[in-house]
Amino acid sequence: MADPYSTLGVAKNASEAEIKSAYRKLAKQLHPDRNKENPKAAEKFSDVTKAYDLLSDKEKRAQFDRGEIDADGNPAMPFGYGSGGFRGDPRGGAQGGFGGEGADFGDIFEGLFGGRGAGGGSPFGGFGGRGAAPQKGANVAYRLAVSFVDAATQAMQRITLADGKTIDLKLPAGVETGTQMRLAGKGQPGPGGHGDGIVTITVKDHPFFEREGANIRLDLPVTLNEAVKGAKVKVPTVDGPVMLSVPAGSTSGKVMRLKGKGFSQKGGGRGDQLVRLMVDLPNDDASLARLVDDWTDTRPVRADLGV
Repeated sequence: MADPYSTLGVAKNASEAEIKSAYRKLAKQLHPDRNKENPKAAEKFSDVTKAYDLLSDKEKRAQFDRGEIDADGNPAMPFGYGSGGFRGDPRGGAQGGFGGEGADFGDIFEGLFGGRGAGGGSPFGGFGGRGAAPQKGANVAYRLAVSFVDAATQAMQRITLADGKTIDLKLPAGVETGTQMRLAGKGQPGPGGHGDGIVTITVKDHPFFEREGANIRLDLPVTLNEAVKGAKVKVPTVDGPVMLSVPAGSTSGKVMRLKGKGFSQKGGGRGDQLVRLMVDLPNDDASLARLVDDWTDTRPVRADLGV
């Protein structure tokens, strides 16, 4: 891959916001869905995504700027070897240089000298032994924005790959923003086979649901009549509306629990939905004002607050 700054068309001192803005603009132009008749666009889209993946990671960007890794995230050539030498993790793991998933000096020596023999001797004895394993192709980074409801219920998601093909993904239990999914063999081709696709997930916010671990919180407005007399009311959940029995004499802040209506959990099952009742009074209602004209609540309701 070319210099990531050139790929995104930004200066080397570009801010994070400038890098993100450049990536969004190019990704929108080059996305395979919009360029089905232009196969080169998919390749450019992949290059732009890899460039953004490197520059949006502060550690990787610093390593690249210092010359420690190349534009593909692979360690720079050790000991002055030229461009025909070591290229990334010879085992075909995720790219990312020394800040990635497993590159170390042992791997570098193995890639240069053919590794240890069957007897586990010195890594420098590989010239007379077997050669290094063929390198897999580069990984391709994808970003997938998922709705709050889909994340909670593990709904299937469709994603378009760099080659223009689409696949359906089942979200993992306990998915949250930052969760990564590895798509084996969905990366770039190489002598040792295809690399992988790495999907990073973002869970979108919801207008009225709020996540709390595996549980979901919801503030539910109820009328004065429903709170005083009790009622059955309809409540939204990520699985669709359900009926909830509000006990007579309920006050604002009372929390009720709907079992199994929360997020999927890694250990199995789902969390709950916690419904907080909020008594909603109308503004300037003459009938309500007359109702309480001859009635006063004399309880010390703020005594626990010391006032």
